[in-house]
Parts: sequence; C-alpha cells; structure tokens
Amino acid sequence: MLKAELDAIDLRILRELQRDGRMTNVELSERVGISAPPCLRRVRKLEESGIIEGYHAMLNAPKLGFDLVAFCMIGLKHQSEANLKAFAAATESWPMVRQAWMVNGDSDFLLHCVAENLSRFQDFVIEVLTANEHVHTVRTMLTIRQVKKVPLLEI
Repeated sequence: MLKAELDAIDLRILRELQRDGRMTNVELSERVGISAPPCLRRVRKLEESGIIEGYHAMLNAPKLGFDLVAFCMIGLKHQSEANLKAFAAATESWPMVRQAWMVNGDSDFLLHCVAENLSRFQDFVIEVLTANEHVHTVRTMLTIRQVKKVPLLEI
C-alpha cells in the first residue's frame, strides 16, 4: 500500500523515470499515455512533493578506478540519541561512505563504502572509523561481485 495519493498514471510515470530519467517529457508522455503538458505538471507535482528526490547518472565505479565495494557494520559505545545523531552526521563528511543506514540488531549502523583499492579502504577503517570517539566495534565485509542491480522500488 502506498502512503502517497497516486493514481495509475503517476505510478507509470514513476516506473518509466526509474528506467530512464533522461527521457524527454514528450517521450515520457507517450509512454504513459497522456499529452505532454499534463505529464509535465504531474512530474513537477511528484518532484515538489518529494516523491521524486532527484535524477542521477549510474556510473560504473570500476571503470572510474573505484574497484572496492565494502559494507561496514558499526557498533557504538553508547546508543544515546546524541551519539546516534553525532555518528550519523559524521558519515556526511566521509566521501567513501556512499550510503548509511541506522539499523537494529548486533550493529547500530550499516555503511556502504566505495574505495579505489583495499589500502585506501583499510586506511579509512583504521584512521577514521575506529578512531571515531563514538565507535566501539567495526566489522567489515568486502564484496566479491555485484549480482543484482535494479531500481530501488518496484512500483
């Protein structure tokens, strides 16, 4: 069940934009079966409501020299709201951390990291993560290869 009030055309617009965010409004309108002006109004409404957060190019990291993808499970010393917020804020300044989630279970945060190589990643773990005043434990998982890559939402 969707939280937002979306009709079938809005859902088709979202599906098509997830597949190809670069298409023109005319092409999008043809794919979803409405004329271009109302299609553009709907897209703008989806953007203004925050349902569409932005548009991005999907880059091939290894071709750009970023050969290592890893996940770090971070346990904090104390799970106070202040410490959780402080660590979450710190992740914003770490370019190697591409995505971060606050999680429950054995860890407090899960970090998705991309690095040029193992040496750079190790330096980050030792000099940044384990040195952070709030961090108690760092467990890392190096990836072997990505086996699935699809848009985040199936609509």
